[in-house]
Amino acid sequence: MKHLTYIIFLFTLSIFSQETIEAALIKKTWLDAEHLVSVNNFGTTFYVNNNILHKTQEDKTLTYSNLQLGNLSSANTFNPLKINLFYKDFNTLIILDNRLSEIFKIDFNAISNYKNVSHTSTGHDNTVWIFNQDNQKLELFDYKSKTSRAHAQPIQSEVLDLKSNFNYCWLLTKNQLYTYNYFGSLIKNINNDNYTSIAVDNENLILKKDNTLFYLNKNDKQPVRILLPNLIINQFFVINETLYIYSQKTLYEFHLKIT
Repeated sequence: MKHLTYIIFLFTLSIFSQETIEAALIKKTWLDAEHLVSVNNFGTTFYVNNNILHKTQEDKTLTYSNLQLGNLSSANTFNPLKINLFYKDFNTLIILDNRLSEIFKIDFNAISNYKNVSHTSTGHDNTVWIFNQDNQKLELFDYKSKTSRAHAQPIQSEVLDLKSNFNYCWLLTKNQLYTYNYFGSLIKNINNDNYTSIAVDNENLILKKDNTLFYLNKNDKQPVRILLPNLIINQFFVINETLYIYSQKTLYEFHLKIT
């Protein structure tokens, strides 16, 4: 009987031991940016000011701008050798190398199989994930061959965010959060409880609801709230359990205490 009581205690503890996740402040840094894109483990910071992408490291700054394409809608630096810039107004994707030199330009209006793209994110090899608004499908697009390697089933709700790494892609819609592998096959989906944006840490996710962040382990279906000080969260991302939050010209760096 004692053994049974002990097992029940451990099982209960495993369920309720981490109802929230603590975030310990490591440091904060002043940064004047309209939009923070990312910070990597080598101290390189990517941000946007006046529609210009900046890359800074050790007081050295590189910039890229393309005023002919209008406003920069999104920037993805997951692969620093193939940085993705998407200009939604002109339905055009630019690929940059690590010196912010242009290496590919994909005008989705000009390809034979026209695509009306709303969201993009980095894929493996020479691919990008795109969401095609016309057929409401997620596609893995090869920008060298200008063909789609994979198509997912049509999505019936509004797309809010799209993130990826080399192996998986996460599509956040108003109703669902979908997880796909690099073949475009759906492997998991959960209901969206009013989350509006996501960030990826390996295969785990950070989700934002209002001004609160939640952690979703890759093996779980229920996100856990992250305990944070009262900050206005302008942008956020995570690298190896280190959470970065950009708030009103200050970059906060937190260590997530994940058990």
